Amino acid sequence: MTTPPFDIDAFLARPLTARIATDGPTVRPVWFLWEEGAFWILTGPWGGLFHRVSCDPEVAFVVDECDVATGAVRQVTARGRAELVPFDVPRGRRKLVRYLGMDESQWDKRFLDYLHEDPEQRGTTWLRLTPSSLNAQDLSYSVASCMRGGEAGG
Repeated sequence: MTTPPFDIDAFLARPLTARIATDGPTVRPVWFLWEEGAFWILTGPWGGLFHRVSCDPEVAFVVDECDVATGAVRQVTARGRAELVPFDVPRGRRKLVRYLGMDESQWDKRFLDYLHEDPEQRGTTWLRLTPSSLNAQDLSYSVASCMRGGEAGG
C-alpha cells in the first residue's frame, strides 16, 4: 500500500460536501461524517438514496476540493457496498455540528428534528459506507505558473 499524498483523516474531518453515485447512474451531493473507517450519511425512506441503496448497495463516493485562489486540488474517492443501519442521535449530532456549528438554537428546524424526534418513527437511517477501496490524490498546482496577464490560464 502506498503512502497517501496528504492526511486523509484530516481532509475528511473538514465540512466538505461529497457526492455519492448509485445505480442509474444517479449522483447527489451529501454531507457526511468520517468515523471508524466509514462514511456516515443521514437518509431515510423519504429520499431516493435510501431506496436506491436498498435495491443496489454498490456506490461510488468522492470528497474533493478545488480552490482556484490557492491551487489546492485534492480528492478522496471510495467505492464499496453501502449498508443501511439504525440511526443513533450522538453520531447525528456530531455530523450536524460539523456543518452547522455548535449552537443548535441557530439551526434550521428540519435538522433539529433528526435529533429530537424518534428515529424509528421518522425512519431516519444511516447509510454507512465502509470502503472496499479508498484513494487519495493531490492534483494541486502553483497558481503563479497558471497566471497570464492577471487572468487564470487553462
